[in-house]
Amino acid sequence: MLHAGVDGLEALFIKRATREGDPWSGQIALPGGRRNDGEESLLHTAIRETFEETGLDLAVSGELLGELDELRPRTPLLPPVVVRPYVFSVAEQAPLVLNHEVAEAFWAPLREVYDPARRQEIVVQVPGARLRRPAIGFGEHIIWGMTEHILRTLEATCR
Repeated sequence: MLHAGVDGLEALFIKRATREGDPWSGQIALPGGRRNDGEESLLHTAIRETFEETGLDLAVSGELLGELDELRPRTPLLPPVVVRPYVFSVAEQAPLVLNHEVAEAFWAPLREVYDPARRQEIVVQVPGARLRRPAIGFGEHIIWGMTEHILRTLEATCR
């Protein structure tokens, strides 16, 4: 989700709550989530999940700008999911109402997120392996994994 802020376009990020058995627990993410059985489309899923996680109703206050290519996790031990990112804009930063799945939410200027000085590499410990992954440092947060991949895809699409 994008918003025109004082320092240019800003994106909304969430920090997932820490939950046992959740492989993405505690990570920085973009709003969205799992499709329910019988749900009419992945677009509907994105709108529903964003509302559930943040209280923002994209069906009312969002404008769909487009969708990005499907992505799959690059870490072999994660569930074999397929992610379809949708890009929305909102005219203003409405107050957020976070649910139990979200520990924190913040808006970040894309100009800062895409600053090459913020790029880094992290080591992720998974059962039986240590994996090196690209990441973006933003304040106290490290953006990596699928979220980092989605951001890079969006950056390449906008060029």
